[in-house]
This record gives sequence, structure tokens and C-alpha cells, in this order.
Amino acid sequence: MAFEQTASVLGAAVNYRLAPTAKRYTLRDNGFTETKSGNFQLIRPLEATPQSKEGFKLKITVDKDIQKIKMSVTTANGLKAVNIFKDSANDLLQEKFYFLMDGFIDRGLFEKV
Repeated sequence: MAFEQTASVLGAAVNYRLAPTAKRYTLRDNGFTETKSGNFQLIRPLEATPQSKEGFKLKITVDKDIQKIKMSVTTANGLKAVNIFKDSANDLLQEKFYFLMDGFIDRGLFEKV
């Protein structure tokens, strides 16, 4: 998956882009870690209990120039993208995803497109 100006997870109705106020320190303050290649990555579990090692993970990567992003919801091992919006049994996961993204919007990291 390549970096894009706007991104969303598989099946989601809302697209996101980086806000003009997003900076390196803002990313770090919100849990993003710098990778060896200089990009910033956040991996956050979407399960009801954070201690559980099973379930789905939200992965967001911001390029090192803080211009483009990519995001996905993956399986627990992080290898396969998953559509949490196709099954109503995942309502809690959908709600948690939108809650996390709204928090990032409030902190000036992302904007809805």
C-alpha cells in the first residue's frame, strides 16, 4: 500500500488527511513512533480489552515529510487487511475506530475529507 494524500480503512465511509497543524512532535505526543526509514507509525489494538493479543489492530503510517498517510485495520499478526465494516457484529470495533480518529482530529493531526 502506497502513501496517499487521503486515506481510510477498508470499508469505512470517511476519508482522512493530515491536518496542516500536524508536526513531528504532535505525532510523537499522540503515540506515533519513528521507524528506521524516518516514517511515523501507530499500531493500536481495536479490541474491547487492550490486554488481549487477539483481534484487530489499527495501523496508521505517516511519511517522513508529514505530507501523506496510509492506514488499515489488520489481523492480530498485522499481515492481512480486514474490513470491520461489513459485519454488524463488529459495531464495537467500528465505534472504537471512529472514537480514535475523532480524538486525532481534536488534537490537530487529521481532518475529515
